[in-house]
Amino acid sequence: MTQVTPWLHIVGIGEDGLDGLTPATRAVVEAADVIVGGKRHHEMLDTGAERLAWPSPFDALISELENRRGKLVVVLASGDPLWFSVGAKIGRHLDPQEITYHPQIGAFQLAAARMGWSMADLETLTVHGRPVEQMIAFIQPDVRLLILTTGAETPGQIAAFLSERGFGKSRMTVLAHMGGEDEARFDGLAEGWDHEVPAFNTLAVECIAAPNAALLPRVPGLADKLFQHDGTMTKQEIRAITLAKLMPMRGALLWDIGTGCGSVAVEWMRGARYARAIGIEPRADRRALAAANALALGVPRLELVDGMVPAALDALEAPDAVFIGGGLTEETFDAAWAALRPLGRLVANAVTLESEMCLAGLHKKHGGQLIKLSVERAEPLGPHSGWKPLRPVTQWSLIKR
Repeated sequence: MTQVTPWLHIVGIGEDGLDGLTPATRAVVEAADVIVGGKRHHEMLDTGAERLAWPSPFDALISELENRRGKLVVVLASGDPLWFSVGAKIGRHLDPQEITYHPQIGAFQLAAARMGWSMADLETLTVHGRPVEQMIAFIQPDVRLLILTTGAETPGQIAAFLSERGFGKSRMTVLAHMGGEDEARFDGLAEGWDHEVPAFNTLAVECIAAPNAALLPRVPGLADKLFQHDGTMTKQEIRAITLAKLMPMRGALLWDIGTGCGSVAVEWMRGARYARAIGIEPRADRRALAAANALALGVPRLELVDGMVPAALDALEAPDAVFIGGGLTEETFDAAWAALRPLGRLVANAVTLESEMCLAGLHKKHGGQLIKLSVERAEPLGPHSGWKPLRPVTQWSLIKR
């Protein structure tokens, strides 16, 4: 393997500027031909290097860096450059041998120290430049969260999410300018949060549930009442079994064919960090329901596609799992199966005789597991209770080997 000399240095820097860098890292910054960073980063420096601000759009950064290959280039990033930061993005586009990373204590470590919390016992996430609603999926009793925020308004938005779900007594702390002369701290409860805080801040949340709080676990099988729907949806018990067969995994992509109100896609995305889903649904009213459910349940990045299958599948990214809850035909299966990645999981549910016959034929041809699911729920029957059966579901599942 040819040895490549690193020319790009990605340097983590804190509120204390150059003084917080190790001597070796500081020497690299002072010797740089080109320095890339934000306004506040450049204000810390006194050097004759070429200065570059973050480009817009941000993706243009890669070409800006490549155009300066051969020079000593330094990218300044706040805190740890590989934790929800620019270092990871650059590393996905350039040869790792060309890059030297210079780590720094980041906002999460500083915030955990200020709070006296163990990093091993909390969740870290970012809503910086991302939909704030994605933090909703992490609201659970007794959970501690450290959140990189989008701006001064973000803590108030998160306080509202907590209060609306019965977590108004949750303790919130905003930490700003940690490690610098202007370090500030703001404490309060989610209910009644009214602090005005600096734009750059880190939020610590200790989730405290009221007796009537909404319980939204990450494991599949959320109550049907938590979803907006028109009566046509994969019910709670069937959904839990379906998701178990689909096996949500970190960063994996699901095609939810005939997504309806999006219940399966939403639970897939909640089931593993960074899991993604594309819901294919020809009806605009149902796509609207799916979008609303995704927002309310903390997965605002659910992608929705208007189209009829199998044609609507042609231009989509290859999936790691496929759920066929509507539009089941042999042609749709063939298209989805051809696109499915190796070790991909496919699950199809049928409630009509015609779709059940289709599954029986596909099972005979391709193998897999074919089961019949029947659920009964106890409901009032006059002064007593009785069993009310849900519509039986035939389910076929298999893994692509």
